[in-house]
Amino acid sequence: MTTWQGWQQFTTTPPPAPPEPGAPPRSTEERLAYHSAFITLRTPVIDTLATSVRTLMILGRHQTMTARPSLIVTGPAAAGKTTALLHVGRACHLAHTHRNPTPPGSAHAPVPVAYVLVPPGATAKTLATEFARYLGVPVTAWMTQAQITDAVCHTYQQAGVRLVLIDEIHRLNPRTTTGAQTADLIKDLTERIHATFVYAGIDVTTTALFSGVRGAQLAGRASLIECGPLPARHGTHEPFKELIAGLEDALDLQQHRPGALPRHAAYLHQRTAGRIGSLTRLVRQAAITAILDRTERITKQSLDQVPLDHLAETHHRPTPTPTRPRSRTRRP
Repeated sequence: MTTWQGWQQFTTTPPPAPPEPGAPPRSTEERLAYHSAFITLRTPVIDTLATSVRTLMILGRHQTMTARPSLIVTGPAAAGKTTALLHVGRACHLAHTHRNPTPPGSAHAPVPVAYVLVPPGATAKTLATEFARYLGVPVTAWMTQAQITDAVCHTYQQAGVRLVLIDEIHRLNPRTTTGAQTADLIKDLTERIHATFVYAGIDVTTTALFSGVRGAQLAGRASLIECGPLPARHGTHEPFKELIAGLEDALDLQQHRPGALPRHAAYLHQRTAGRIGSLTRLVRQAAITAILDRTERITKQSLDQVPLDHLAETHHRPTPTPTRPRSRTRRP
């Protein structure tokens, strides 16, 4: 999805859909493919991000003198940051292309959204090259970073990009020379491309991203959206249990008993530490296993047999603290 062709395919391909009531049963291969891709449930973070992005895009629509206000989605690993980013980007792309269809006979489709990953050890030139690669801007080895940036800004303006999504922003370290230059590039892009910028990264408030003069500039322009683990209970609501129920409703298993997963909400919350990514992976793997072993249902026992990501497993089964050996007292 870090090229326009890949992004367009992502946005125009219908998302996986649960089985329709009364529809003919799908084949084993179809159901395996479905649970591999699976659905994306709307979460509070997705709703907050969608509303904030829409508001900021309207707020900055006619702002030309300075950089537009931006957003940063932050939180721990496996909390659903990239999923939220892609979901909102896809919705923005579809809404824009619906309002602005490609004129008949035109070979240039609207390009409302750009999605870029910060490469490991990013320099200003490598990040500018990633922006260029997304829209297929020609880049040669002897081009300077300034030349690449000029080409990127011109092409993005001509293409009508209105929303720029930058993922893995925690890879930037403005305390280093290359990191500072890369941060300056991003600031330059936000001022020259008439678009709303949304960043996503792991626990960015604990990194060097907000440190120093450059960090202060970013913090002064960007609002923060926390994408943390879902709590087991929030007031009178049980958001984690509601998410589990939504995932269960989307399953395509022949023998699964409705309500079986929500009954294990406390276990699932402890097992995944409330992380959405860990939960969806656990349910998807358990569903695929249930199809392969022909049990066609998910139970607590089958869930416990699924190995999860190391982060979740470490939380669920913490390493026991080693006990100090007792000292033996010698008898006189």
